[in-house]
Amino acid sequence: YLSRSIRDKYENNDVAGVVTGLAWTRVGGDILFIESILSKGKGSLTITGNLGKVMKESATIAMEYIKANAEELGIPTEVFSKYNVHIHVPEGATPKDGPSAGITMLTSLVSLFTQRKVKKSIAMTGEITLRGKVLPVGGIKEKILAAKRARIKEILLCEQNRRDIEEIKPEYLKGLTFHYVSDMSDVLELALTKQKVKNAKKLS
Repeated sequence: YLSRSIRDKYENNDVAGVVTGLAWTRVGGDILFIESILSKGKGSLTITGNLGKVMKESATIAMEYIKANAEELGIPTEVFSKYNVHIHVPEGATPKDGPSAGITMLTSLVSLFTQRKVKKSIAMTGEITLRGKVLPVGGIKEKILAAKRARIKEILLCEQNRRDIEEIKPEYLKGLTFHYVSDMSDVLELALTKQKVKNAKKLS
């Protein structure tokens, strides 16, 4: 159950770089928030929060993918050497390891660099490769139930996870829309709006 202040924060998409991910923990599914911010600097990447090694690798991959595809994403390449990036996963005691937050981190970072709004009431789970492919992840049923509890309306996941959804009883899926993706460009197309956030930063 989410406290009111946390729910308000995730439902407010006026801030760039805050995205809702879905995680699997030993006690079931959970939602987690990934936030990222930019500060003037020389291009370092810092990752904090209760994170395992796999998630740190996902963040590095997301960052490299963005640098390699900056032009298509509409990001001026000079910003990468002028700003430091800090990714934080504000979460309680459950260590979030296991690969499943790659697409969430990617969305957070692209939102940050483009200052575009993240779509409201959307959550996601999926891992990424350097070439931009989205990989399937586990714990799908538990994650779906966590999303429902948090009043998420849309869920993004890997095309190869479609069969996991097909095995879940339809009543658990009521009120949810699923988007199946195979490439990071699909993720960004679905998760980000064309609108800029309030008080969008001028980065270049």
